[in-house]
Amino acid sequence: MISRIKELVSLLNKAAAAYYQRDFEIMSNQEYDRLYDELAELEKESGIILANSPTQRVGYEVLGSLKKVKHDSPILSLDKTKETGKLKSFLGKQQGLLSWKLDGLTIVLNYENGILVQAVTRGNGEIGEDVTHNAKVFSNLPLRIRFQGNLVLRGEGVISYSEFLRINEEMQEEEKYKNPRNLCSGTVRQLNSEIAAKRRVQFYAFTLVSAEGAPLSNSKAENLQWLASLGFTVVEHKQVTGETVADEVAWFLEHIKENDIASDGLVLTYDSISYSESLGRTAKFPKDSIAFKWADEMAETTLLKIEWNTSRTGLMNPIAIFEPVELEGSTVSRASVHNVSILRELKLGIGDKIKVYKANMIIPQIAENLTGSATAEIPKQCFVCGGETRIKMQNDAEALYCTNPDCAAQRIRRLTHFVSRDAMNIEGFSEETIKKFLEKKLIVQYPDIFDLNKFRDEITTMEGFGEKSYENLIASIEKAKDVELPNFIYALGIDQVGLRNAKLLCGYFAYNLERILAASEEELQEIDGFGKIIAHSIHSYFSDETHKKLLFEALKHLQIQAHTVSKTEDSPVKGRTFVVTGDLALFENRKALASAIEAQGGKVTGSVTKKTDYLINNDVYSASSKNKKAQELGIPIIDEAGFISAFGLSPQKERDS
Repeated sequence: MISRIKELVSLLNKAAAAYYQRDFEIMSNQEYDRLYDELAELEKESGIILANSPTQRVGYEVLGSLKKVKHDSPILSLDKTKETGKLKSFLGKQQGLLSWKLDGLTIVLNYENGILVQAVTRGNGEIGEDVTHNAKVFSNLPLRIRFQGNLVLRGEGVISYSEFLRINEEMQEEEKYKNPRNLCSGTVRQLNSEIAAKRRVQFYAFTLVSAEGAPLSNSKAENLQWLASLGFTVVEHKQVTGETVADEVAWFLEHIKENDIASDGLVLTYDSISYSESLGRTAKFPKDSIAFKWADEMAETTLLKIEWNTSRTGLMNPIAIFEPVELEGSTVSRASVHNVSILRELKLGIGDKIKVYKANMIIPQIAENLTGSATAEIPKQCFVCGGETRIKMQNDAEALYCTNPDCAAQRIRRLTHFVSRDAMNIEGFSEETIKKFLEKKLIVQYPDIFDLNKFRDEITTMEGFGEKSYENLIASIEKAKDVELPNFIYALGIDQVGLRNAKLLCGYFAYNLERILAASEEELQEIDGFGKIIAHSIHSYFSDETHKKLLFEALKHLQIQAHTVSKTEDSPVKGRTFVVTGDLALFENRKALASAIEAQGGKVTGSVTKKTDYLINNDVYSASSKNKKAQELGIPIIDEAGFISAFGLSPQKERDS
């Protein structure tokens, strides 16, 4: 019955998505109604209703803050091992339960009278946060179950790899999440449950804590089966003994590549509940469970060559090319060495025997150099343009740069940056299109983009182009000519100047480009959040005659939008400096909140300093570095709701203004 309910929910949701979102049918209305009625009847009969069931219309909920909740018993970390022999000795004569160690966010659920009443994160093990509003929209979590007693269970909130990739594709580069775990953690702790619903968080049960009045087994495996019968998705697991545990570990390792859910190892626990309870715990770990971490698979190979890739800023990144080896189920033959300092630290040389592995079973890295010849040469010329190279210090590490501003590799990346969304926002201008235009010399530098209408015949006859593509591109270019000054300055690709710093620069000089061009390094250092490096980079760029010539050529085609400062004179935000960190719920993202603050005459910087007036963080009690710095300096930490209450600036007001 449970499997049929899940099957119907999935099928009906797919049909609804096809009908309402893509305007086509995968089943008739009669078939949809028949299946819907079947689902409703099964839900009534079983007492199980999943959160994403089409019979439910759960309203989204927005909170002002997350309530802190003390756990009835501490949720401890697990002791760890990388040796299967340790697992065998751990079990002894006992039977165990081996399962995936899912890499997400541990959550404790509480049901009363068959209804989900509370969901709390692990937090620090002693105190967690109430995320019930988000748990109610997890894609696979039952809102109602047939068991009427008080039920407490633990599990992992996770976001799949496929969802992680989909969500990251829709985000700005600086907002992208590093891995599914970070995305899930940020999502589950959002104040707005609509975000969790859209990101399709899933819940996998791994422990039954208590079930008041239920005829429970002494076997953890059987209790997981009971949870599955109530409609919960339980973590994949196998019963093992000391004799079989090594083989089952091998089975899990073989199947990890099939997982769409991140896993950083396995968990082994004694199957007997009474035996587990008799063991107690240490100050740090429970004695009935142990985590098995995957040992990094190493392969020995030979370094064949080092390639150097040139970025838009001229930074040349070394890539180690080695004889192909099999690692974690795939063939790898290259790994980033990152910079000159690491290249020298590894003492690399062509022909050296090296050991490579995949960090987190994903990213190829060099573990060590067995030869250590240190004969690899730092190129004196760029491999793309032949220009002279120079080593510079970058974040306390040596990095190699191509000094030729006309380098083809730099030019492609600079032009790609120039047309990007946060810069000039010229739609339809891909990197491949830029390469084609450069090859045909239709463009050489960025001002040439605004004269492409001279080459209609050449462009419309190019492969992949036609009249419609040409017209769309020209229309997008024309639209981009009306641009705000910070976006234009960001588009120039000045080293150390992102969009936020471009806004700070423009704001300090009252959006006067002439003043910006004439600013000294000393003046630039007066800008809150700017230091010597940023000031030097900006001053050097605008002091260069070639850069100024190109800038003035481009300005002939552009209409710089007038910056409006109306409605900010009486704003309490004006003149104040804010730092925004963490996930947001009321504003669309950090960029939206920063824009709202800047529109009212405030400043948003990236780091907390003595000049900061407020740190905005929905997790006001977190132990993050920014929170700690703010506390040290006596700077108030407020959440979004507190910001809106104190300054009267809400997302709705910003949209209506």
